[in-house]
Amino acid sequence: MAEMTPNMLGQIDLFLDMMAAERGASAHTIAAYRRDLTRLGKFLTPRGDDFLTVEAAGLSDFMAHLSSEKMAASSAARHLSSMRHFFKFLLIEDIRSQNPSENIARPATVRPLPKLLSLAETEALIGAAHNLPARTHAEQGDKLRSICLIEILYASGLRVSELVSLPRAGIQQAQPVIIVRGKGGRERMVPLSPPAQRALADWLAWRDEQKPLAASAFLFPSRSRQGYLTRQRLAQILLQLGAVVGISEKKLSPHVVRHAFATHLVEHGADLRAVQQMLGHADISTTQIYTAVLDERKRRLLDQAHPLANRTSLSADEEV
Repeated sequence: MAEMTPNMLGQIDLFLDMMAAERGASAHTIAAYRRDLTRLGKFLTPRGDDFLTVEAAGLSDFMAHLSSEKMAASSAARHLSSMRHFFKFLLIEDIRSQNPSENIARPATVRPLPKLLSLAETEALIGAAHNLPARTHAEQGDKLRSICLIEILYASGLRVSELVSLPRAGIQQAQPVIIVRGKGGRERMVPLSPPAQRALADWLAWRDEQKPLAASAFLFPSRSRQGYLTRQRLAQILLQLGAVVGISEKKLSPHVVRHAFATHLVEHGADLRAVQQMLGHADISTTQIYTAVLDERKRRLLDQAHPLANRTSLSADEEV
């Protein structure tokens, strides 16, 4: 693929500057947009096209090109989303007079159901944290931190990045709620269960007595570049706890615990709008995946337990 012109590179930079400044897009999101739009630009250049001249047919050709490369439908759909946001920006800024991406068909995707932890598995995982050894002062701190992390994660359904980067300021011992800054800089209030409140109070009591930790701006300080516990370290802690209680590492991650939080709430009759707000989903259609999870679980239960489930058909005498 040919290199893009300086003008095309500049237009991408303008768009990404807007996304960072006005939308609060994360570095990860910015990098994904840049990759997607760079790929589009390199496809258009040898065709004699650029971002200002391409029409819908050219963008359709690009989507067909992605399909010919055997790109997953979900990845192709993300490229289309990047294009739509980009060309909408060019339209709003009067850089283009129309948006050629508006009517491009979205690739058909089948959204996979999230991996699940049962209630018993979740309780075992939390129990493993409470049963960690604490023979030394340092081990006591590690134990209290692990308990606090998993209790808050399951009680709140926070995203991994939200949990590890929680600020220390404004968090009080045993408080019933915490304020979380999520995607796009949106703040939301998330309630904590009594066990999570106790775990938070115990961790704060230990943390704030340690001079290096007490000086940190973060609830879970670390020597990492960011100054707080890394996502990778949290995942390691969960895998270590999972190994103790026999939960496969293929089944376990911080995001799986977030899914468990939401699924168990919906399963026990929680209002879907309330779950949406706690998870920080911008659109309730994202939250509705958890009703699909329960529907699939009920279907499997019926297939396994119903006395007539394995019969291929009713006899003539049995038909209604």
